[in-house]
Amino acid sequence: MTKWCIGNADDFGLTGGVNRGIAEAHAAGAVTSASLMVNRAASADAARLAERLPTLSVGLHVNFTNEGDPVVDLADPEACRAELGRQVQTFHRLLGRAPTHLDAHHNVHRHAHLAPVFVDAAHALGVPLREHSPVAYFGSFYAQWEDGQTHPEQVAVESLLGMVAGFRQGVTELSCHPGYVDEELDSSYARERELELATLLDPRVPEGFARLGVRLVGYRDLHALGLLDGRHAR
Repeated sequence: MTKWCIGNADDFGLTGGVNRGIAEAHAAGAVTSASLMVNRAASADAARLAERLPTLSVGLHVNFTNEGDPVVDLADPEACRAELGRQVQTFHRLLGRAPTHLDAHHNVHRHAHLAPVFVDAAHALGVPLREHSPVAYFGSFYAQWEDGQTHPEQVAVESLLGMVAGFRQGVTELSCHPGYVDEELDSSYARERELELATLLDPRVPEGFARLGVRLVGYRDLHALGLLDGRHAR
């Protein structure tokens, strides 16, 4: 088997600066996919940008939490199911098509009582759900951990390529959060986005992937490549 990597940028639609950073990282080659938040001020801007990026896979980044101001009661699975349905409909309205994959802001799909809600939605859409499909999830390319401090070394070029070298055979999603800090950004993960972006724009990154024998693909490519079976979400 070959090693394949989906460079997936979360938070598409969060702000104009985040959208611009994701677009630049896609143009540089390291980001092949993005997960769109459909209920943010810059969501429509992201959708318009996606229209000009035909090789960018775009999935739904289900947003129940914002940055501490929830849009739905997370303790109520049926309310969350209804809200997820609304966000799927908004995605269709914004992009005119279905998402290529499904995941969640702050990974709320990991909550035991919400996991069935997300699995059902992924089955209905016929798309992979993060951590519930043959695509392995890798989330360690991140510059802020338990101590709340910024760790630039965690997202340096050398660190990233060291992580990629350890990828298993098959398909791995490399989660990332590139972007530019702007006035609209309300997030504890701020300047770290620019650190990630600088690394993803570095020409040594795609060169390193090639040297390591890891091929970059998007979620939209998986069916044509025969890299997904019929189960998708489980």
